[in-house]
Amino acid sequence: MSVTKAIPREELQRCFAEFTRRFLTDGSPEAVDAEVIEPELGQQVPLQGARLLGITYDPKANALEFELDAGDHRIFDPQEVWAIEEQDGFLSAVAVVHPNGTREVVSVQRVGLRRLH
Repeated sequence: MSVTKAIPREELQRCFAEFTRRFLTDGSPEAVDAEVIEPELGQQVPLQGARLLGITYDPKANALEFELDAGDHRIFDPQEVWAIEEQDGFLSAVAVVHPNGTREVVSVQRVGLRRLH
């Protein structure tokens, strides 16, 4: 059963470092879809199906970064960060509230691809 939880700012760095180590360095890349929900412009989808290499949080820059095979996606000054955590600790979605109230949701799917040797 999944749980939706707020991630306090002081736990962001540890939380995403642990998620990256546990789930993204095992040779099974995860696919990512990011959806930006802008109240005035409607829903937008800036990236789909990109391979997620890692998620990091830089407390000095107050920036959350999604490291993707197609380039990085940074979110500066997140006001709130929420995650849907599966029973095994896998984060299937990360939601971020921007300073202007815009909400961005990054969905992570386990695609089960294997790296060729």
